Amino acid sequence: MIRGFFFFILLSLTSIMYAQESTASKNVSTFTIEAPQLKTTKKIWIYLPQNYSTSVQKKYSVIYMHDAQNLFDKKTSYAGEWNVDEKLDSLKAQVIVVGIENGNDKRTEELTPFKNEKYGGGNADNYLDFIVKKLKPYIDKNYRTKTKAKNTIIMGSSLGGLVSYYAILKYPETFGKAGVFSPSFWFSNDIYTLTEQAPKIKTKIYFLCGDKESDDMVNDLKKMERLLDKNRCYCLHLNKTKIVKGGEHNEKLWRDNFVNAILWLGY
Repeated sequence: MIRGFFFFILLSLTSIMYAQESTASKNVSTFTIEAPQLKTTKKIWIYLPQNYSTSVQKKYSVIYMHDAQNLFDKKTSYAGEWNVDEKLDSLKAQVIVVGIENGNDKRTEELTPFKNEKYGGGNADNYLDFIVKKLKPYIDKNYRTKTKAKNTIIMGSSLGGLVSYYAILKYPETFGKAGVFSPSFWFSNDIYTLTEQAPKIKTKIYFLCGDKESDDMVNDLKKMERLLDKNRCYCLHLNKTKIVKGGEHNEKLWRDNFVNAILWLGY
């Protein structure tokens, strides 16, 4: 089953490393921060705009992204990186990116809001609590950021797409925009129920998937679109959906569409 295969591949992000030079740009650095909600320490990757050090008065929007191992550096990625730093450098993008490393064997727990009978999970509340109450305040204190929801984007793929969507339902006052790539809505039907019960959703959302990902990916995304259209008028143009012909569940799909997503969301 395709679903089982790609889930196994993503779950195996834990240990494969490549014996090669780092490809992260000079604008990327890392630090560690305590995550008491998760009873661990998290490694954080941060991308700063090329002119950050010289534009001493300027403040920047922030994109929070999951699976940081796959965003900036081929050396740490499982199956290729997103090239986030190179793409933003080429755009001279005035935005900060904060990448949160996944918890390796804890990844499924951290990125899923509900339990799955086969795969477990269900610890996303604590993961998001860490981002909102510990990480974001640290970033806002130590970097020149625009702190309002309209300037705060959350983005991820697969389980990262699922938790990004869940984040806008739980913390609409924090995340005003979301990039939801290949979301694992199949993990639990509770995500649809939560959408139906949510107050009017005002977040701007960019949905992405490929038509070769799994048997249900496109249908699941369209189902969520319909629920959102009931929650808010589609005439507001608050969400955009791109279905890539031939697109598969991999870094190439997400890398190739990252720029279009952030340009449409705005920063």
